[in-house]
Amino acid sequence: MTPERNPTRHDRDSVASVALALLDEVGLADLSMRRIAARLDIQPSALYWHFASKQELFAELADRITSQIAAAPDGDILTTAHSVRDALLAHRDGAELVLSTYALRLGSSGAHAAFVRALGDLEDAPLRATALLHFALGHTVLIQQRMHADSHGAARTDGLDDTTQGLDQVFDLGVRALATALRTPSTPPRDRA
Repeated sequence: MTPERNPTRHDRDSVASVALALLDEVGLADLSMRRIAARLDIQPSALYWHFASKQELFAELADRITSQIAAAPDGDILTTAHSVRDALLAHRDGAELVLSTYALRLGSSGAHAAFVRALGDLEDAPLRATALLHFALGHTVLIQQRMHADSHGAARTDGLDDTTQGLDQVFDLGVRALATALRTPSTPPRDRA
């Protein structure tokens, strides 16, 4: 007697779609290849036909998350920053996932490209876009960690330093400050004599 086989064929797209849905359900900490395989009713080793590693799969998820960033007109850095943050917040632990793949240079270049477009024809736009992206990622990770803590009743409720108070204002202030600094021409470093 042979075991019953799953007759459904999966491809790279269906694996990534299931993984993204599971990310929203269980979060990044509990998103494992074993769990994804169980949802697809396949052996975990079958996932490696589509993705060489878990990191490669996560890079695909990061690319899918950042592909939702709406194009903003050149020069509209604040709208671009909000679009980046909205895309990251659209998925549970989306900012952490994108941050981790971005740190390893595996994916999620869509967010960086959006900032480069918003900066226009500045010679060092990619470097300046990196600064904006780092701020947006860090800010959004803070929001998502607080949301997670709140959902588990682990957030401090004694009124001390509420990190979620005025987050939109903080975000806008940070983006505007960076944008102002980034729009000024770069000056070469001074000699330290």
